[in-house]
Amino acid sequence: MALTSWKTFNFFDVTEIKPSEDGESSSAFDGNNFGCVCSGSENLFLGSTDGYVRIFSQAFKVVRTFKAHDTGSITHMKQVDGTALLVTIAEDLSNEPVLKVWALDKTEKKSGSPKCLSTVGIHNGRKQFPISAFAALENLSQLAVGFANGSVTVIRGDLINDRGAKQRTVFESEEPITGVEFREGPSTVLYLATTGHILTLTITGKGQGQPAKNLEDVGCGVGCMTVNRSNGDIIVVRDDAIYSYGINGRGPSFAYEGPKQLVNIFREYVALVTPPKQSTPTKMSTLRRFVGSRTDNMFSTSTFTLLDTDLRFLAYTETMTSQVRALVIEWGDLFLLTLDGKLFRYHEKSLQQKLEILYQRDLYVLAINLAQKAGIDSAQRNVILRKYGDHLHKKGDYDTAMQQYLKAIDNTEPSQVIRKFLDSQRINNLIEYLEELHEHDKATIDHTTLLLNCYAKLKDTEKLETFIKSGTNFDIDTAISMCRQGGYYDQAVFLAKKNGNHELVVDILIEDSKDYVEALDYIWRLEPDIAYPNLIKYARVLLEHCPTDTTQVFIDYFTGEYRPKKDVPVPALPTPQGGAINAVQNLASFIPLPYRQSPALLSPAPGGGKQLALEEADLAAAEALGPPREYDLPKPRTAFSSFVDHPENLMVFLEACLRQENIEESDRIDLYTALFEIYLETANSKKGADKEDWEAKAKKLIEGKETPIDPSNVLLLSHLSNFRDGTILIREQQGLRFDIFRSYTSANDTVGAIRALRKYGPEEPQLYPAALAYFTSSPRILEEAGDELDVVLRKIDHDGLMAPLQVIQTLSTNAVATMGMVKKYLSDTIERERKEISNNRRLTESYRAETEAKREELAALGSSPAVFQTRRCSSCGQTLDLPTVHFLCKHSFHQRCLNSSTAGGGEGVECPQCGPANRNIRAFRNAQEEAADRHELFKDALGRASKDRFQVVGEFFGRGVMGGNAADGGGG
Repeated sequence: MALTSWKTFNFFDVTEIKPSEDGESSSAFDGNNFGCVCSGSENLFLGSTDGYVRIFSQAFKVVRTFKAHDTGSITHMKQVDGTALLVTIAEDLSNEPVLKVWALDKTEKKSGSPKCLSTVGIHNGRKQFPISAFAALENLSQLAVGFANGSVTVIRGDLINDRGAKQRTVFESEEPITGVEFREGPSTVLYLATTGHILTLTITGKGQGQPAKNLEDVGCGVGCMTVNRSNGDIIVVRDDAIYSYGINGRGPSFAYEGPKQLVNIFREYVALVTPPKQSTPTKMSTLRRFVGSRTDNMFSTSTFTLLDTDLRFLAYTETMTSQVRALVIEWGDLFLLTLDGKLFRYHEKSLQQKLEILYQRDLYVLAINLAQKAGIDSAQRNVILRKYGDHLHKKGDYDTAMQQYLKAIDNTEPSQVIRKFLDSQRINNLIEYLEELHEHDKATIDHTTLLLNCYAKLKDTEKLETFIKSGTNFDIDTAISMCRQGGYYDQAVFLAKKNGNHELVVDILIEDSKDYVEALDYIWRLEPDIAYPNLIKYARVLLEHCPTDTTQVFIDYFTGEYRPKKDVPVPALPTPQGGAINAVQNLASFIPLPYRQSPALLSPAPGGGKQLALEEADLAAAEALGPPREYDLPKPRTAFSSFVDHPENLMVFLEACLRQENIEESDRIDLYTALFEIYLETANSKKGADKEDWEAKAKKLIEGKETPIDPSNVLLLSHLSNFRDGTILIREQQGLRFDIFRSYTSANDTVGAIRALRKYGPEEPQLYPAALAYFTSSPRILEEAGDELDVVLRKIDHDGLMAPLQVIQTLSTNAVATMGMVKKYLSDTIERERKEISNNRRLTESYRAETEAKREELAALGSSPAVFQTRRCSSCGQTLDLPTVHFLCKHSFHQRCLNSSTAGGGEGVECPQCGPANRNIRAFRNAQEEAADRHELFKDALGRASKDRFQVVGEFFGRGVMGGNAADGGGG
């Protein structure tokens, strides 16, 4: 690429240096006395034609001057950077050039000048030709000197310690030497330039001693060869281009027409001085090429240029009014010395200043490359990219602009970019940016929402799926919400599964996709503690659409048999002949377990071998699942509400739950009660034999004394369902026989009432008075009762269940019963009453007579003296003798015969013969007095009295229970 196509900038600030006004400093740069210049170790070194070396500080003031050579002009110098070593070469065409090595940090005591470490005369075969090129290694172990006659002398040795040096002419040519440079590595290579060739010569290492290798058949002028210290490449400038040479030969070149005078490398720039162009060729063109036309018109203009060959632009270019003498680098700046003694400093502008210049010219690509070359951080680089993107967006190049925004995405506020692409025509660019935001984990909920909206607007399902399945970081909840709103239910399910949000997966499948089978299948695959809340929440809708499978899941879970469903491969079966069977058996290799149903097609032909193999495969797959998972069984009643409007499925569920063992009593009660209610509801919806079957099932639940259903619940449910057998059965179990009979009478079921009367009458006598009232309540009922009325009256009469007056009052409440019906009952009753009255009168008279006799006897004993005429002892039967004891009961005893320790016979002595009878009477009396306060005995006796309770009252009254305490009778 020609340099004329490269862009030119002003990346350097130029200032003219004014040396210190001390005479010596200002005159040092005078062209008449100037020999050469070099730099290093924070100083400038100027060699003069009279052999003096002047050292300048950064303030451009001479800090030291010393006489380096007595004769000749100092034409070449080299300061070893970082040390105090200085190499000078002085030339006098009448003598060999002299090379000296100086130690600037050491001083000669006599002269005060720096110490000269070594002096070497440079041999050139006694040929007096000027030195045209000079180079030295940093350790000064080898130096190369090129002469105008085409020879190159290499000096080896320890010049620093003055231990001698050897010289050898390593190259000779008919063409003048225009440049020499060292390149160090495994081998030390010396690059040579003549006016017609570029060559390399290995002077140490592998290849040493071999002839010079020709790299190029075109040479260069003096001062047109230098080395790039950063990479070791040799830079050569010719009239047509700028060339570089590396280890492998010539490298890239850049076309730049015109003669070249000087070249140097400053940082990443190539500093190039172009002399004035010659108007017409002359015979001296070759000589001018050799000496660089330095003796041409002194007042002709030169061009100074700084080129960046990597980025291909001119960092600075200037036309000089005077030709350039030298280029030196120090203190981070480039210095240019002209023939008229002027010194210019070229200071590179800061990166930001250079970028601003590029911004003004809209050269953003170059700005980016420049920033990258400068090694700026990503934040500063992204600022440039954003500016470039803004520039392209204004121009309407939206695609390229978006590429820049994407590169700068790391520290760019997304809203700044998004606002630029909200136009529907730029939706693809917006999608691209939003996707990149998610890729860099910089997206917010709003960004995810916007991206999904864009996908939905374009109806780009493929991109949507790719986005959600790519693993890109985004807010999953937002993505799910947007997918549901946009109708992308499969994608929403995928995201919910990926996020482990099982409840949301089921919700989407049921509420959005309406895929109830898939929803149930997903629940069936969950762990017990996760499956349960989802099953309960969506039970009604699942029962509505998948009643059988949903019921089975409920049964498994509430009976402790729940196993998460899995796809278990079944061992391959022998392949039968026939395409259809073969296809079905291939599908059988993956079957959801548990509860796999074998398809009908899998039933084999006669022989059954394949079917047996399938059954064995099912068993193996079931065993692979292992035992049911351990979890806390919920109360069955928590599932009842889920089966609303699905009584058949609830019935299956309840029956399955009741088949399990070790059911808690409370759960057992709930299950039986609910199942009883379901049976009754089902029976009510049936007719005929079906209804009787369901009622029989219901009755079977409540038969027996161990039924767990609460009787009140059975009664209530039976009443609500008009299930009389249930009511009767419970009343029988609870002993509510009267209620059973009353239920028949309230329903005017005479036959049932008679049947209940016959069944419960012997145990519940009070049914007969009720039956009497019912049978005579209406003519129809009386007709239906028939002879049963007489049976009732006989039972009432026989057991004394009702007084005759009560019977008459019961029958007289209506005009249904006639006197003819009760004539015999009345006559029998009257006759019996008369006999009882007569018997009672006789008993009363006898009791009165006996009582009166007892009273008289008591009176006599208390008021009349007692005469004792007994002559024998009532105990031993012998004749009485004193001391004798007489009792009022007319029994007499020897005192010694009495069972008493009292000799005199006190009041505590009791007749031995009458004592037992008296003690029995006293005990009976005491029992009566105690019974007077125990009213429950009286009530119990009344309750047990089936015929005449008044007789019980009279009996207790006769015992003195209801009266005051009678006086105790004593012995005589």
